[in-house]
Amino acid sequence: MDQPIYLDHNATTPMLLPVVEAMSEAMRAGYANPASQHGAGRRARRVVEDAREQIIRLLGGDTSGRQPDRLIFTSGGTEANNLALFGLAGSPVGAAKRLVTTGIEHPSIAAAADELARRGWQIERLPVDRSGVVDPQSLAPLLEQPSSMVSVMLGNNETGAIQPVGELATLATAAGVPMHTDAVQVVGKLAVDFRTLGVDLLSFTAHKLHGPLGIGALLLRGETPLAPQLFGGFQQAGLRPGTESAPLVVGMLTALECWHAEQAARREHLAKLRDRFEQQITAGCPQVVVVSKDTERLPHTSNLAFVGFDRQALFLALDMEQVACSTGSACASGSSEPSPVLLSMGLPEEQIGGSLRFSFATETTLAEVDEAVRRILLVCKRLEQQNTLRK
Repeated sequence: MDQPIYLDHNATTPMLLPVVEAMSEAMRAGYANPASQHGAGRRARRVVEDAREQIIRLLGGDTSGRQPDRLIFTSGGTEANNLALFGLAGSPVGAAKRLVTTGIEHPSIAAAADELARRGWQIERLPVDRSGVVDPQSLAPLLEQPSSMVSVMLGNNETGAIQPVGELATLATAAGVPMHTDAVQVVGKLAVDFRTLGVDLLSFTAHKLHGPLGIGALLLRGETPLAPQLFGGFQQAGLRPGTESAPLVVGMLTALECWHAEQAARREHLAKLRDRFEQQITAGCPQVVVVSKDTERLPHTSNLAFVGFDRQALFLALDMEQVACSTGSACASGSSEPSPVLLSMGLPEEQIGGSLRFSFATETTLAEVDEAVRRILLVCKRLEQQNTLRK
């Protein structure tokens, strides 16, 4: 049987060996509860707090001054996104009850926005062009009315399209409106400098950058007000109570350190994989459209519209051939509904109906890409023949 080829790294990435080793060492150290006041607890607390400060610095945050930036550990990107939106909604800046976002957000933002709407909030969604990119100028008129927050993702999880978050943050700051960005697919793939970006809150998670599952984080500018969504402890200044896991924190830090040590080589490798993959697929199946091809994209993400094919049938056939990909966001992959992201982009129905996402990682090889292309083109040819016979 053919070896499995995993091209769904936007859903999750395997842990790198240095991460596994660092976490194993942390587990063997037998750290106590970091909230405990005894010596063993203080030892664990130092590990967690030292890692917290290093992660902030690696992401371009400021750990100095009277109001240093803060990092709140969460269970993952979904919780970090929810904490950002509901935390701002419950803070004093939430009085206007108006959120400005887009129609291309991850389900953890889109569903949170729907819940805010059920609570009486007004939700404004910025339009995107056919490449899936927001026009910054569309935000300015919306900010003429009182708003509580703006939330626009940094890099799209389905198309890879990079959003002009820096420009949007400049407009939001000028209007006195806090801005959040979901950077889950960007941290560990492209350089992220929190302070240069200009946002007030930034979400990311470890398992998208070869770190462990079960830990994400929300990075906040020092003065940003935030209301807790969980209660029952004083951990993390009460903003996210619950016992912190030293091994998970160490794993997140190690994954980030590995990225920073290899970032140029990784980015070049990922872009080479993606471009080779797309060139070979479109050469072998000319009706395939590369979604968001004409805009700046994440180097590891490729959304291909197999025009004339049913995406679900194609996905299942590829799975039988041991090629793992996705029909959209992993958090919504069980849905048979068309992608809200592609619908927001105004793509033709035949492109939306045949769209699949492929995503690559540091350890993906050129040989794997070539073999995946061979299997994909073989499946397309077989499905075309089946359709011809039915006619």
